[in-house]
Amino acid sequence: MDFHGKAKRIDDIDLPRIGAKIGVGEDEIHAVLDVETRGGGFDSKGRPKMLFEPHIFYRELSGKERDQAVAQGLAYRKWGERRYPSDSYPRLEQAMKINANAALRSASWGLGQIMGFNHKLAGYRSARDMVLDFMDDEEKHLEAMVEFIVATGLDDELRNHDWRGFARGYNGAGYAKHGYHLKLARAFDKWAKIKDTPFDINRTPDSPEPGMSFAERLFAALAVLFGKEATV
Repeated sequence: MDFHGKAKRIDDIDLPRIGAKIGVGEDEIHAVLDVETRGGGFDSKGRPKMLFEPHIFYRELSGKERDQAVAQGLAYRKWGERRYPSDSYPRLEQAMKINANAALRSASWGLGQIMGFNHKLAGYRSARDMVLDFMDDEEKHLEAMVEFIVATGLDDELRNHDWRGFARGYNGAGYAKHGYHLKLARAFDKWAKIKDTPFDINRTPDSPEPGMSFAERLFAALAVLFGKEATV
């Protein structure tokens, strides 16, 4: 597993389209993405952005595996015991040699920095399935983030711009210490002043794009009718 896939960036339309599923616009989605990953889901090498958490790895392991991880500096009891490296992937790869599933569960992934152990709340059967999907397309990152927000009951907080409540649920009890609620508020205010991507909430995925010619609309309609692509 080398963590390289298609690494497709998100399309502008995906933010308002996916946000509309929970009654928010792209400004709210942008705010979360800015705080979690500064708006990008892949690192400079085309891998999903990832942060390996040794204190979670400690929790995920037991017995000889935990002892081995501790001895190698890959696991420790409490968050903040040691500084994080600039690149977590070498540490993750070492951890996977001890227990691959526990290692994947012990890292946060993608645009929304979803923890691997939260894969079910994000709509996946396993952390591995989530990571494999994330390797290909940021749209999958965003869909998983929204799935997680709904599953944890944080969609109301996001709709109501209750940044303190959202940060508490999304970032944990230490949110205030790190100012996550303030960062979310600032990011939202920034994006609220920027023109949004045009999006019609009533438009279905099969509706023709604005500006399509008559021939393009005709072939698009035929494609929907016959369930296959048609070309002009």
